[in-house]
Amino acid sequence: MNKIRHCDERDTSSKGHSLFRLLAVTAMAMAMTGCGQLGQLLSNPQVSDADNDQVIFLGDSIFALSGKIQDELEAKAGETFRRYTVSGAELTGGFLAPSVVEQFATAQEDNPDIRTMVGNGGGNDILIPAIALDPYNCKTQWYQFGRLSSKCKDLIDDLYVDGVNYLNELSDAGVENGVLVGYYYTKNGLFRLKSMKQAVDYGNKILARACEYSTLDCTFVDPRQVVTESDIIFDGIHPADSGSQKIAELIWPKLQPLL
Repeated sequence: MNKIRHCDERDTSSKGHSLFRLLAVTAMAMAMTGCGQLGQLLSNPQVSDADNDQVIFLGDSIFALSGKIQDELEAKAGETFRRYTVSGAELTGGFLAPSVVEQFATAQEDNPDIRTMVGNGGGNDILIPAIALDPYNCKTQWYQFGRLSSKCKDLIDDLYVDGVNYLNELSDAGVENGVLVGYYYTKNGLFRLKSMKQAVDYGNKILARACEYSTLDCTFVDPRQVVTESDIIFDGIHPADSGSQKIAELIWPKLQPLL
């Protein structure tokens, strides 16, 4: 006769705490990456009509959370640009926030006369799963001896295809230039993300390759050697004002000749 195991109070309590931790981590991940309705609330306001409507910003919360990168660049240029970045945005797809591809579609609807795109994409496609449960093993643990998992590489390789398709779509729509910004190293803060270093390295390599091999006249900007831990806020992800200023300084020499 099969026996039915009855859970005692200790088992129930343990499972309850485990479920609570999972829900808490997922909720914090959604909040700090700006997912769901918070994506819009944790983003600087969209700007659909600016001094220079031919320049648009597309991307995720690195740009969208504070808007300081755009502020710095607009101050240097002496004019404003259109902004469509949304916190929590993935490169393509995703149901928690408008993707970068969807942001471009919105920009086209507002005004299809677009010459230059500045922005990023792909970071949340890796980061959100890593914060929640890390199903792709994109956090490199000590016993991996600095080797990124094949599952994480496969995930990022898929982003290469999405990235090329996205940049080609811009080119097909008449956009002439793109300034694609890569990602810096995250740190241990509210989330323990220092172990994402190898994923960031591989991700930037793939994004740079997508920029190079797309039909868009695209320039890749790599902030890894410039943005330090002191330039990142308490969550371990987003740039402080100093980090935003450094990223803007990297972008400006690429953007200025295109204005």
